[in-house]
Amino acid sequence: MPPPHTTPPATAPNVAIVGATGAVGREMLAILHQRRFTHGTLKLLASSRSAGTVIECCGRHYVIEELTEDSFRGVDLALFSAGGAVSRRYAPLAVKAGATVVDNSSAFRRDDDVPLVVPELNGEALNDFSGGVIANPNCTTMIVLMAVTPLHRAVGVKRMVVSTYQAVSGAGAAWMNELEQQARDFAAGRPYTTDVTGRQCLFNVFSHNSPIGPDGYNEEETKLRRETRKIWNDQSVKITATCVRVPVLRAHCASINLTIAKPTSGEEAKRILEQAPGVRVVDDRQANRFPEPIDATGVDDVLVGRIREDTSQPPGMGLELFVAGDQLRKGAALNAIQIADLLL
Repeated sequence: MPPPHTTPPATAPNVAIVGATGAVGREMLAILHQRRFTHGTLKLLASSRSAGTVIECCGRHYVIEELTEDSFRGVDLALFSAGGAVSRRYAPLAVKAGATVVDNSSAFRRDDDVPLVVPELNGEALNDFSGGVIANPNCTTMIVLMAVTPLHRAVGVKRMVVSTYQAVSGAGAAWMNELEQQARDFAAGRPYTTDVTGRQCLFNVFSHNSPIGPDGYNEEETKLRRETRKIWNDQSVKITATCVRVPVLRAHCASINLTIAKPTSGEEAKRILEQAPGVRVVDDRQANRFPEPIDATGVDDVLVGRIREDTSQPPGMGLELFVAGDQLRKGAALNAIQIADLLL
């Protein structure tokens, strides 16, 4: 989809949030307020089922409008978080109407002419951007790469093995609501409600709820591999992953094993990460305090800890990390608004 040439508006941009009633859409709205993002008009768009609904955020009330082909007249910046099908249909219409689109779905991530951006890591990808669509990476990719990219730049990552522990927030607000309902069901001694998730999530761990390809990897695992290579502009790095859901409301975690090119101690790796933007080192061995999803919830930084050498590899050639990051913030809504900040 070749973008028309556009330039940032001279005045505060008119903003639309597509998918405003979802978990990420609501987080986008909250972050706009928290960061005092200067904007003109603000449209909150969703399906016809939600049109007319009033939602409250930061002490204000907003009326949801129905998403239509004409929704983007006068819009300068459209933040999409309503799924791939909606993005594929409506993002080109928004661009045609003159808006810049920041899309949180996977619809355009693999397109060569669409930048895949994490501002702290590859904001320079927008240097030659002249309008159209910018893609947010997958939430897991972002949370992992916030910790790994500074190490990759400093010492070179040759291979990365990732095991994730992903909160139900990654599957949307309905999954979050049902996990809470299952907790109430347990407390009341009732059968678990599984209308949305199709299974017991409470007290359970299961393979990520994305389709599994012919190679045996689910889409989440494949996205991590493909998107890392695009963000790093490096097709040679070896990456494998196992992604699972855990009974956590929000904030994803990941265990990361690295094979590196330059001998590096755990202490050296810790010093590199302590200087990385958007990263907070939580690594207190004496108190056994390391990143936990409950501590990452509502936090902009990605928490990194359990920083140590992998003793199964040649001395200094392997590192181990554990990370926790809020999927709804840095993994989605916050990154989109940081991209908008960078553009404007």
